[in-house]
Amino acid sequence: MNSLLPLLPWLIAMLILICCSGFFSASEAAMFYLRPSDRRSLKNGHPRDRLAWSLLNDPDRLLSAVLFWNLVINIAYFTIGSIVAIRMESDPVFGQSGCIAFAIASLLVIIFFSEMLPKSYAVLKPVAITRTVSLPLSIAVRLLDPFMPVLQAVNLISRRILLPSFKKEPYLETGDLERAIELTGDNDATVIKQEQAVLQNIVQLSKIRIDEWMRPRTQFVNYTPPVSLNDLRSVPASGYLLVTETGSEEIEKAIRLDNLFDLPDENVERLAGPVLYLPWSATVADALEKMSHRDHEVTVVLNEYGETIGILTIEDVLETVFNYAPSRTKRLLDQNPLHQIEEGKWVVSGMMSLRRLSRELEVDFPETHSVTVAGVIQEAMQRLATPQDECDWGPLHFRVLEIPHRGHMIVEMILKNTNEDPS
Repeated sequence: MNSLLPLLPWLIAMLILICCSGFFSASEAAMFYLRPSDRRSLKNGHPRDRLAWSLLNDPDRLLSAVLFWNLVINIAYFTIGSIVAIRMESDPVFGQSGCIAFAIASLLVIIFFSEMLPKSYAVLKPVAITRTVSLPLSIAVRLLDPFMPVLQAVNLISRRILLPSFKKEPYLETGDLERAIELTGDNDATVIKQEQAVLQNIVQLSKIRIDEWMRPRTQFVNYTPPVSLNDLRSVPASGYLLVTETGSEEIEKAIRLDNLFDLPDENVERLAGPVLYLPWSATVADALEKMSHRDHEVTVVLNEYGETIGILTIEDVLETVFNYAPSRTKRLLDQNPLHQIEEGKWVVSGMMSLRRLSRELEVDFPETHSVTVAGVIQEAMQRLATPQDECDWGPLHFRVLEIPHRGHMIVEMILKNTNEDPS
């Protein structure tokens, strides 16, 4: 024990350096693991969040500072470790074997506690770690600012000398596509059928209005700020937490919940990002283009009075494209929209789109402003439908069976003589 006392200050210094190295390793992993939505939420958060957002605005400066301090700390650590090993070797208590054991142990300790463990934890909770390290990391970056031009010049010269023809590789090479086609050669018919379905769905995006494919207001819940974790009984069916404006029922922000690992107990709305607003007459293709361009995930659908009548999420659009037979009813109510009970007679959901119904029955319908079965029933009756109401519309006869809840209707449908003029 007496032999360790002279080495104790050096060992404490090594422990401090391990903690510092772990801090910079965790900071690097957390901040560069953030998703675009996480970065947007930092911009509108607390001062620490905005400080982290400002650091991420100049990633080269941030990464250069993190790597520089980590390098300095590791050099200092191994320098002190060498001093301790030399002193242990000259001590008869430890000898050469103790020196070798210490050198191996110090190497394993810094690998595990300053690299593996901090980075593994940081990628699990990147937002929380980013908020925690933003202030001390900002100080460390500022301390290095006077030397930053020198570091950037050295970095540029090194790349010009060592990697003069270095080019960024494309995400996907043409050869990759060719190999993918070769590997799917045994299923050509299946692949072609799927490709045709996807292409057809893409073309249909420019013809489908967003009010035809949106989630109606009755199918989602919005929250008024402040929102606590206790207010969320479960993840909403849409997968998004919808936050309204203060003192209003109109949606202002949204946050995707189904892929978040950690949420604060209070003020969950701070993580939410802005939404896109479009009128009901816009097409799904318009919504997809604007959501992609502005990096939004939720579109709020407005009527002619500027009131929210539904939402359209990026997942809803993707389901439209990649599902072989996309169905709004299946997506919202988790049930098939059309069931045939006998020849010429079906049970249909009121939310089923007329576009898909026309395709399923291979029958042309009259022109109408409505986009769903429930819409044309109300249009034909000029009032809200009630159970057992009947009406004719074009080649179809409808009878309302039940209305289990607001916004949902179950209807019996009979196809009349299709030789009649549908107009």
